[in-house]
Amino acid sequence: MWIDTHCHLDAPEFDADRAAVVARARAAGVSMQVLPAVEVANFDTVRHLAHEHGLAYALGIHPLYVDRAADEDLDRLQQALAMHRDDPRLVAVGEIGLDHFVPGLNRDRQQRFYTAQLKLARDAGLPVILHVRRSADALLAGLRRVDVPGGIAHAFNGSRQQAEVFAGLGFALGFGGAMSFERALNVRALAVAVDASVPVLETDAPDIAPQWLYRTAAQRAAGQTSRNEPAELPRMAAVLADLRGWTLTETAEHCASNARRVLPRLVGRW
Repeated sequence: MWIDTHCHLDAPEFDADRAAVVARARAAGVSMQVLPAVEVANFDTVRHLAHEHGLAYALGIHPLYVDRAADEDLDRLQQALAMHRDDPRLVAVGEIGLDHFVPGLNRDRQQRFYTAQLKLARDAGLPVILHVRRSADALLAGLRRVDVPGGIAHAFNGSRQQAEVFAGLGFALGFGGAMSFERALNVRALAVAVDASVPVLETDAPDIAPQWLYRTAAQRAAGQTSRNEPAELPRMAAVLADLRGWTLTETAEHCASNARRVLPRLVGRW
């Protein structure tokens, strides 16, 4: 059985066939998905989807959304975490973090929201799901100041040294479609180098499509799409297994155990 630790099932790309997406995932052996929120407006949506389909969810404000968020949204997050603190399907605060890749974002505002959400996670006793894009050192600086109970560094593509620091702070690292590209040398090297207690699997569906779903610019212009979905996770797991020299059974055991360790409320959910 597989766990997709990061899937945006609420995304509009799934509006036409969301139930079928979940069914295909289950048929492929993906027994659990974690649905992270990205802004206050979709808090209720991810929670309802998690309960409707027997999945898990996280609540947070994504760094790409902080510029349009109100300051009061941090209060709304605090209220939501308090209201649903006894909900076993609420497994983390996320997706939160810092994005130093997309130009034009207000870094000071990102930092303020990141620090505030770390404090809310700490106070709620919940791990965090971190967005990491060219921001690993800044994220680690925040984690040194605010002690949270671990979590997942999603779609990690930092250095081996940074990976080791995240692991030392109780974090798993998320690996998915990116490692299926032979030219993704750093991600593939990290997938091999990290300790067996570190990797978890994720799709980030509908985003970060694996190599076999990739479409060229010409194909996209012709109307072909490359929507990722959680049913692709076992094939991504096979890539990780091949890179590490694990069997699929070993890969499932390691990654599921790691997911349960960093997101303890997943224990007993499947």
